[in-house]
Amino acid sequence: MGKLWATLTFKTLVSKYVKLQSQIISQVRALASRISTATPGKFLLLQFGMSQVTQVGESISNLISQVNSMINNSVRNQKSG
Repeated sequence: MGKLWATLTFKTLVSKYVKLQSQIISQVRALASRISTATPGKFLLLQFGMSQVTQVGESISNLISQVNSMINNSVRNQKSG
């Protein structure tokens, strides 16, 4: 059986994040424009979606930080070596 490789580029990751973020903003606007029909369930779903966007954003931030650390360590090792 052949191996399946998935390629994830940083550009793809960020563009998916931006799309997810804009979907949440649309949901917030839709709920705010029909506030009289808003239910606790709709608010909970929106809150859950917002927390997911926050988690993805933090993961991207951590990824950037880790890559930055790797680059700094590589440069430091080259200078000392």
